[in-house]
Amino acid sequence: MMVLLLVILICTINIEAAETAEDKFEKIKSLAGVWQGINLEGRPVLASYEVVSNGSAVMERLEPAGEPTMITMYHMDDQYLMMTHYCSAKNQPRISAASETENENIIHFSFLDITNLAKSTDGHMNMLELIFKDENHLSSRCTYVENNKERIGTFKLEPLSKNHNLYR
Repeated sequence: MMVLLLVILICTINIEAAETAEDKFEKIKSLAGVWQGINLEGRPVLASYEVVSNGSAVMERLEPAGEPTMITMYHMDDQYLMMTHYCSAKNQPRISAASETENENIIHFSFLDITNLAKSTDGHMNMLELIFKDENHLSSRCTYVENNKERIGTFKLEPLSKNHNLYR
């Protein structure tokens, strides 16, 4: 009986220690403001995060130098953290965050499905990682697939101005 109680206690502690999708969403909300940085090639990038729709979504506006602006919407779907990326390739991949991660400072999103993809070989994002080094350093790493070949894109960002007064 004592062993059973010990097992239940250990399981409860592990469940409570695990970061929930809602916790991850709160991390994304904490990005509210304007960020600047560089991409893998050293070119400037501007990103803004705005908490919208009464706190139920976060809109990311990504402006890599010399490329079209892209929008990503982050939101909860029941107990899952989701994102829809409105890509300059004119398609919209939906990507879901992993329920468990080895590192609580990394949110890993994996491909779920996509709209407006004419052919499966057309270019589209299929993975994203948000890496929270600290409150003033964010990196994002994404995989873009075209003609069955992957390209990695990386952005390193720091806050230009943070707006902590948006919906929390």
